[in-house]
Amino acid sequence: MKIGITNDHHGFYLKEILTKFLDEAGYNVIDYGSNTGNVSDFGVSSTEIVDFPVYAFKLGEALAKKEVDLGIAICGSGIGMSIALNKVKGVYCAKISTPAEAISCKAHNDVNAIALGQDIDENLAKELVIKFIETPFSNIDRYIKRNNMIKFKENE
Repeated sequence: MKIGITNDHHGFYLKEILTKFLDEAGYNVIDYGSNTGNVSDFGVSSTEIVDFPVYAFKLGEALAKKEVDLGIAICGSGIGMSIALNKVKGVYCAKISTPAEAISCKAHNDVNAIALGQDIDENLAKELVIKFIETPFSNIDRYIKRNNMIKFKENE
């Protein structure tokens, strides 16, 4: 499975942690994010500020073109990345912060991307990512109907 990951300057540290975690778990991780941040542990000490939509759209286009199966986006709050990703046709992103949200966004809404805020505990972030990746869509009629309503609106 190919997992795309992206970040702005706020999300660099967590992106590096999650990339290593997913690599070690056997996933093929493709980095669409910024390499700026303020984290000397990873050999980066740049304080350059970048625009999160640039990096969200890189991941979004990769998802839309099916170059990756799922996406993870990280910025200061996760909200900006989520908004930007949801502007790309065919991308459905949920900003999550709990295990229940990680499960339901996939089981009910069949999202193909999640967004996280930079300050989330790294162990919780790992748990959320695994729950997101491993949870299948439920294929329950009411969820299919609702998701199709969203897709219909998107295609108007």
